[in-house]
Amino acid sequence: MFDCIFGISTAIAESAAAPAAAAGAAAATGTGEAATTGTSIAALATTFLPLILIFVVFWFMLIRPQRKKDKQVKEMLNNLKAGDRVCTIGGIYGTITGIKDDTVTLSVGRDNLTMVVARWGIRSVEEVTIENDSQELN
Repeated sequence: MFDCIFGISTAIAESAAAPAAAAGAAAATGTGEAATTGTSIAALATTFLPLILIFVVFWFMLIRPQRKKDKQVKEMLNNLKAGDRVCTIGGIYGTITGIKDDTVTLSVGRDNLTMVVARWGIRSVEEVTIENDSQELN
């Protein structure tokens, strides 16, 4: 089914018929090399065109969006600061109290327990708005 769609069977048939036709043309005219080269390039182009198209589709649907998402996550992790309300990949919500190289210290729960997590373990920064001073973040 896919052979007919992409023209691979046609390219194979052309490439198989090309040496016989080139031999007959070479005997008649004496220049068979140019005809064989042109036909083989066309056969290669038709054979590899589907592979190239599949790679282009993968690039635009899988690779490019993933790189864009990775860039946004890296930017978010680099912009962390004390006081940000975050959610970890484990689902723990807390407020950042300190940041060192690759670790982040969080204040978690009503008792403000401290927890140290890896920087890469932060999933997202939450947008928290406090309407009055009596509200608590934890």
